[in-house]
Formats: sequence, C-alpha cells, structure tokens
Amino acid sequence: MEFTEEQQIKLEQAKEILQQLGLPPAQYNDRSAWVFLALANVKPNERWAVATAPLLPTYVIMDFIRNHYGKDYKPNSRETIRRQTLHQFEQARIIDRNRDDPTRPTNSKDNNYSLNQPIIDILKAYPNGDWRQKIKVFKKAVPELQALYERSLQKHQIPITLPNGDVIKLSPGKHNQLHADIVHDFCSRFIGEGGRLLYIGDTASSRKEGGKLMYLESDYLEGLGVPPMSHDKLPDVVVYDEKREWLFLIEAVTSHGPVSPKRWIELEQAFKDCKVGLVYVTAFPDRAEFRKNAADIAWETEVWIADNPDHMIHFNGDRFLGPHEKSS
Repeated sequence: MEFTEEQQIKLEQAKEILQQLGLPPAQYNDRSAWVFLALANVKPNERWAVATAPLLPTYVIMDFIRNHYGKDYKPNSRETIRRQTLHQFEQARIIDRNRDDPTRPTNSKDNNYSLNQPIIDILKAYPNGDWRQKIKVFKKAVPELQALYERSLQKHQIPITLPNGDVIKLSPGKHNQLHADIVHDFCSRFIGEGGRLLYIGDTASSRKEGGKLMYLESDYLEGLGVPPMSHDKLPDVVVYDEKREWLFLIEAVTSHGPVSPKRWIELEQAFKDCKVGLVYVTAFPDRAEFRKNAADIAWETEVWIADNPDHMIHFNGDRFLGPHEKSS
C-alpha cells in the first residue's frame, strides 16, 4: 500500500514518540502509531500542536485511520486494536478509558478512549520544543499516575459482603450492581440466614461474553452433586438454602435473556445429578427490563425485581393460587 509523504512522516513521528515513552516494540509499530494519531486527532497535513483528546470508541479510531491515513482495518480487527494497543496504552497511562463515566462496564458499546493531559502537553511541544524533557517528567510520574487511576477505578467498584463477613468487589456496571442487589436484598428476604453463596461472577459483561470468575465454592457444589463445569454454563449467582435444601439458580438480566424455556433445559441438564431441589429465578433491575423479557420467561420459575425487592412473581400459579390476607 502506498502512502503519501505526509502520511509516512506522521507515522514515523508517532512511532518515535511512542518509543521515547518507553513502550515495547509491539506498541510502537505501525498499528499502534496509527491508533496514537487517531487518539490525538492529528491529520497528515497538521502540526502536532493541534493535538486534542476526544473520547473515541474503537470503531471511530478505525474510521479515522481509514479516512486520513488510508489504512483500512476490517471490523474483526477491532479486538486486536483493543487488546494489543489500547490495553497497553492504558497500562502505560497514555490514555484513559471512559473518562466521561468510569462506572461504564467494559463490554459497553459506549466505551471510549482518550489521551491524558500530560501526553497532550508532550505532543504540543513536538518536534521542536522541550518534548523530550516532558517525557522524562511523565515517565517519572507514571507509578503515581497508575496508583491514582487504580484508586479511581476502585472507588467505583461494587462491594458484596459474603455470609462469612468477607467483602469482594465487582467491576462497576449495571449488571454487577444487580448481582449485589441479589446477594444483599433478594437473599436476605427470601432465603435468610440459612443462605450460602456458592458462586458469583464479576461479569463486567455477561455469561455469554466471558465474564470472569469472582467467587466459587466448587467443593461445596460437588458435595451437592453438581459436577465441575465451566463458569459460562453456570447461572450468574448460585445460592444454597441449607435449611430447606434448595439450590437457587439465579440469572441477572440487564441486557441478556432470562431463564427461558431453552435456558431452563440447559440448566436442568447441567444440574441433573444435583441432590437437592432446584429453584430457578430471573432477577431484573426494574419493571421496564422485566416487561421487555416477560414473554421469554419459562414456567415453573420465579421472577424478582430489584426496585420492588419485597415481592416476587411466580410463573407457576397452580402452586400459589389462593386468597391473600386482607390488609387492616
């Protein structure tokens, strides 16, 4: 592929800056240099002094590279750019992720990346100013910047108190907030002191998108007759009611489906050797999310809505049909 002289000069300059920032060769190659140019919003015929720090999703970065530097990355390259360039830029504190909303989950379509102010200051001094000196100052400050960034992320993490008093923290996001509501609100109301949390995932995404394991009592589950299984087969939260000998299999729904008939069959098969009773629950954050999914919920399952935590909806009326006590 032929590039113009201006495009080639900017590419080599970007690589020089990245190299001087101390990045390894894989992060000052052509791909990373183009990404860096996009993040700085610097076009081939512009000076580095015009650099800015827009909030850019990965696909916008790819569009910029295609439109201004003639390199056409295909849609399936998005993950390569994210994993092999943006992730390392973030670790090196060259960029911030979701500066506009640090609580945004990592699988959100609105995720964005932007250069931080020290990098913009370096670019405005390149190539004829004191940019090398600014890089030295920046590199000395990186450990402190990393610590500040980590503290900022931790501030938005969601704490969950386990039955033994230990506290784990989940990544920020609507899905993990619902996990916390299940443990703190659903379990306290409908399971009580006999409840034992056996599994919860820090999804930061969803079961289908490879969320990471956060807490698992595999030996206890095996004692109940549940064979070891990859956590993508487990529901979002698993709680055992030791008094009633019921195992609650709870799906948390914020953007993906409930315990549908298909999912019910999958869970029945996965837990077919379980020695205790199985209770299937779909948890929603609010009624709006419930309404969107109501038609897909399987019979003989339960529904709990976090913003109405004292009530449940039973999709098995023959068991619960009958009059309620009159309120005084």
